[in-house]
Amino acid sequence: MIPILDTKQLVASIYEMTVENRRLAAKARPGQFVIVMIDDHGERIPLTIADFDAEKGTVTMVYMAVGTTTRKMAALRAGDTLFAMIGPLGQPSEIEKFGTVVMVAGGVGTAPIYPIARALRAAGNRVVSIQGSRGKDLLFWTDRLASVSDQHIVMTDDGSFGRKGLVTEPLKELLEAGGVDAVWTIGPAVMMKFCALTCQPFGVKTIASLNSIMIDGTGMCGGCRVRVGDQTKFTCVDGPEFDAVAVDWGLLLSRQKTYCEQEKCSLDRYVELQTGRPAR
Repeated sequence: MIPILDTKQLVASIYEMTVENRRLAAKARPGQFVIVMIDDHGERIPLTIADFDAEKGTVTMVYMAVGTTTRKMAALRAGDTLFAMIGPLGQPSEIEKFGTVVMVAGGVGTAPIYPIARALRAAGNRVVSIQGSRGKDLLFWTDRLASVSDQHIVMTDDGSFGRKGLVTEPLKELLEAGGVDAVWTIGPAVMMKFCALTCQPFGVKTIASLNSIMIDGTGMCGGCRVRVGDQTKFTCVDGPEFDAVAVDWGLLLSRQKTYCEQEKCSLDRYVELQTGRPAR
């Protein structure tokens, strides 16, 4: 059992949870993830490590409550426990001194990009972060990301905070100005796809952290397979970070829809049990 130390709702449908797991916290590195089970009958869900503290033995995760398991997870409180947590899984981010790095975060992607940006800055890089969301009400951790950035740009689709527009707009401006040595992008797959397309003409190293469907997280099931260049890769053991320009985004986007019907059925049943009313 994994003790839950703290939980909080950051914005609508997005939650933060900190747990005690000393062995995992001691080994965690930026870019890695964990597999969590909230009870002994629950599904395994992959969650990127948003923060970790080896001295305190804590691991922090940020997630969006959209399906059955994440909604159950959002109902847990400090003092409760998670049934199981394995990790750290996946390959850690490539942390070295590149020069100037641009971190593009969309939505919940702000959380996993934070420890990567922090580590890159500690390695001597100039960090420019671009944080985007649909509106002001969905922004979170802006202060945290700004604290590990030399320049912090906020974009909202509706213009309710920061600059109105898409994250690809300032990304293109920075690339056109020159001097960008590497780009990281984490967020919705479609956003990462267009970040890759924006970077491609400039020949800049571009890394995306993929959010493939995943079951065991150890390379056995093959559910998280993606096409990168002319090779099939497993996100769980070969990633989650890949050359964004080489990713087959069309295949990734189509595979993300594989279990939509089953997920909707599960959520409808959960809502009926919770409310006593048929789900609409």
